[in-house]
Amino acid sequence: MPSAAPAVPGASSRPIARLADRLVSQIAAGEVVERPASVVRELLENALDAGAVRIRLRIEEGGVRRIVVADDGCGIERAQLALALERHATSKIASLDELERVGTLGFRGEALASIASVARLRLTSRTSGDDCAWRIDADTGEVEPAPGARGTQVEVLDLFSATPARRKFLRSAATESAHCVDAFRRIALAHESVAFEMQLDDRRTETLEPADWTRRALAALGDEYENAHRIVDVDAGVLRLRAVLGLPTHNRARADRQFLYVNGRFVRDRMLGYALRQAYADLMHGDRHAAWAVFVSIDPSQIDVNVHPAKIEVRFRDPAGVRSFVFHAIESALRASASERAHEALPAAAAARGMHVQAYPVPDSPTTASLDFAREPHAAMYPPVAPSPLAATSPAAPARSAAAFPAPASAGAATPATDDAPLGHALAQLHGTWVLAQNRHGLVVVDMHAAHERVVYERMKTAYARRSIPVQPLLVPVVFRADALDVALVDDEGEAIAALGLELSALSVQSIAVRAVPAALTGADAEALARSVLAELREHGASRALAERSDALLATMACHASVRANRRLTIEEMDALLREMERTPAADQCNHGRPTWLQVPLDELDRWFLRGR
Repeated sequence: MPSAAPAVPGASSRPIARLADRLVSQIAAGEVVERPASVVRELLENALDAGAVRIRLRIEEGGVRRIVVADDGCGIERAQLALALERHATSKIASLDELERVGTLGFRGEALASIASVARLRLTSRTSGDDCAWRIDADTGEVEPAPGARGTQVEVLDLFSATPARRKFLRSAATESAHCVDAFRRIALAHESVAFEMQLDDRRTETLEPADWTRRALAALGDEYENAHRIVDVDAGVLRLRAVLGLPTHNRARADRQFLYVNGRFVRDRMLGYALRQAYADLMHGDRHAAWAVFVSIDPSQIDVNVHPAKIEVRFRDPAGVRSFVFHAIESALRASASERAHEALPAAAAARGMHVQAYPVPDSPTTASLDFAREPHAAMYPPVAPSPLAATSPAAPARSAAAFPAPASAGAATPATDDAPLGHALAQLHGTWVLAQNRHGLVVVDMHAAHERVVYERMKTAYARRSIPVQPLLVPVVFRADALDVALVDDEGEAIAALGLELSALSVQSIAVRAVPAALTGADAEALARSVLAELREHGASRALAERSDALLATMACHASVRANRRLTIEEMDALLREMERTPAADQCNHGRPTWLQVPLDELDRWFLRGR
């Protein structure tokens, strides 16, 4: 077995001495220059701070052999070229007051010096007042005339040649190139008014012309989000939020399409990241990841960017306020009702721009027929506020609730295309699973179970938040066998269980009675419902489940009561479901993240049948 490397001889007995400037720079470089992508990020940020409107990047052999960043910014005067390469020399701040409200991407004055300490660096620059460009070699300090237009070019050669041990930790050229590309795209995403060009080895790989911020963000998120996103733009004075949010139904196995910026700087902030995940949490499976590009703009005096040399972390003066602002803005956008969503369902050509939230108010829906599924094994959507019109209906007769608007003449009757109902009016039911409706844009297809599940869930969430879940006593209690732990749980946590609208009592050491269920779940399998709630409370503890997992618990309960496949609905019942979807937040997805409905535009139907050709 090889022995450990010996300690430096006499290190503990050496006198204290100042380190050589170059060694100090190399130590500091370890915090700033982790790999070639770090160099790319620092140089691109310097170019943006110089006011560039076009930036070119060239990478050779993963950035180890050569990195070149050229811009058309303000340039550096000849007399300041040598100073630009010194540590802690910068034009961006000059006092503590300016540090506390820094508005540039760079400000520490470390990047060029750190890079020059671990690589060969040549800097060529020209200001608008110079007759020619001037070049400085960081190794020799010599300054000489050079060709070049206004702006700056930084050339970095043989990265880590001065520290070969660091080079051993780099990956393959392909991997390092991928990290450089990632750094390039992250910066380009947040600066849509600047043109960017990138060349890898001998091929040009990317050119980004100035564009609208939403287009730049969508290009980063990927083609699959072109017609599956929401746009948010909320301004609160000192704080502004712009975001392109991938719809929850288009989720991913990895968190590789999540871009978060604060004042144009890409950051990894645990607080804001958590707020974003929580905004999506109610709309998709917990093990899936959403895609987003989120841009937070805030008064520079309200954040501290001097947290880490890589400038990828920030601290907020009022973290709770910022978190709350971001969470509620994103949640509101994602939970826009199906009514808003349907208004945005334009023909395919117009929809290419995506869907903007808050573009349309939720219209007042006419009073519709109420749904009451008390006769079915998986029952009612709505808490009974009056005797059900179906209560006296014979089980053999087709269920018809009293309609507040005239029912169509037949299941196949077409609703006028000018009707303003966002989700249209029902035409028919397909295979006992899908509701087919017509609106002004074309055909609406609804997964009735998924839609009903969301509606029931949102009703229960609202009632639970008010601590007022309506309860429906059972005429005949449902009794089932249970183990001793469940029986003890009923005895110990009866009050917590009652808060969910469920009344359970222990009849013996082996049996439990269900005496009441939430009114919204009337007709559900009472035993299965009780067992699901008890299993959740046993696994997580009653107090934690109610405090931290109440939404998940309510979603489980709602699933028990939702309309099942092959449940035959009347036209009035289908229309009532559509109207309730229009009033329900987050009605685009069920509790498990699946879509509840989709719009098939008329021009899409025309293409299917080759109309107009």
